[in-house]
Amino acid sequence: MAEATTAHALRRALTRADAGKTLSVGEIEALLTARGSDLQRLMSLASHLRELGHGRSVTYSRKVFIPLTMLCRDHCHYCTFAKPPAKLERPFLSPEEVVAIAEAGRRLGCKEALFTLGDRPEERYPVARAWLQERGYRSTLEYVRAAAIRVIEETGLLPHLNPGVMSYEEMARLKQVAPSMGMMLETSSDRLSERGGPHFGSPDKVPAVRLRVIEDAGRLSIPFTTGILVGIGETLAERAASLLAIRELHRRYRHVQEVIVQNFRAKPGTAMQDAPEPGDEEFLATVATTRLVFGPRMHVQAPPNLSDPEQQGRLLDAGIDDWGGVSPLTPDHVNPERPWPAIDVLTRRTAERGLELRERLTIYPEFALRPDPFLAGKMRAPVAALMGPDGLAQEGRVPQPVGWQDPEVAWKPRSTELTFAKVSGAGL
Repeated sequence: MAEATTAHALRRALTRADAGKTLSVGEIEALLTARGSDLQRLMSLASHLRELGHGRSVTYSRKVFIPLTMLCRDHCHYCTFAKPPAKLERPFLSPEEVVAIAEAGRRLGCKEALFTLGDRPEERYPVARAWLQERGYRSTLEYVRAAAIRVIEETGLLPHLNPGVMSYEEMARLKQVAPSMGMMLETSSDRLSERGGPHFGSPDKVPAVRLRVIEDAGRLSIPFTTGILVGIGETLAERAASLLAIRELHRRYRHVQEVIVQNFRAKPGTAMQDAPEPGDEEFLATVATTRLVFGPRMHVQAPPNLSDPEQQGRLLDAGIDDWGGVSPLTPDHVNPERPWPAIDVLTRRTAERGLELRERLTIYPEFALRPDPFLAGKMRAPVAALMGPDGLAQEGRVPQPVGWQDPEVAWKPRSTELTFAKVSGAGL
């Protein structure tokens, strides 16, 4: 009886999705159960929506991955990116190392510098705090800002910042040095932060905290990338609720430029090394459902290196329109055991589906072509230098260093009279 009820709910949800109706959390949950012929119908709907919104184009960003620090104050049970100080030569990459990575990428035609790092390591590790203080930084995020400026100044690559949880004020400052930022919601389920869950002991993975960051990005008009992590112990209802939480914030602020659907991969040496990974059909159903939840215009990505080669084409069938950042130089430091496919391989896989692979910038055309209020003033010239008339990356364009003067250095008093009055009033 329960199986018949589930099948009925799925077919009803498919019918409503086909008619373009807004889906409820229960209907989204039903779509996530699609398998076999129902999954094929779901994927067909998703692929059709993708073509309505993006035609035959599929995008990617040619990037370098800059792991500014692998120290982190959190204890995610599936992560191998974060490491204790004893396993690292030094707490942070130096500015010179950051620029060297970016410059090597520039020579290969990369246009994005992805900054990924652990959350606020200085609050857990004295060695991180000391390293920052010795160099005049009060926090990791202050160093992120300085490193992003160096990359722009010396290479012209566009920073995409993924530094974890930030305050409103911190994001406002970082907006001045990056066209886009990102942070995965992963899940909206508080249950997964309880003892025994994958996020227990990780204060930065509390859903309310991450949802606040995504909302603050909207309040600040920051082009923002977010998404869900599939298969870390969440129920289908929780997975559906996570998608709806992102959709609600995007509807309010119109700032989410891309939704990533990332499949969990078990890693040796972690607490979840024996946890089951989502099956191929389960993951395809989640990708296709995400397309239906967000509609034709949203950009939907599934990382190609986290799926086996024979599965990559089916991700296109399920409605993705973006492969994400792909590096010809640096590994995926979050998933080092899963190398990125070569760009010519992605080009071929995309063409096999009758689609065309196009290079984009870290900021999507919808935001780059109408920079107010999404792009800070000082970021407009670096973006324009690499952008074609359609808002995607200009073919054959190699980034060049961009002059930069920090607005704080350029500050001047509004009038000499005001300055004199203040000095005189001080009795000097």
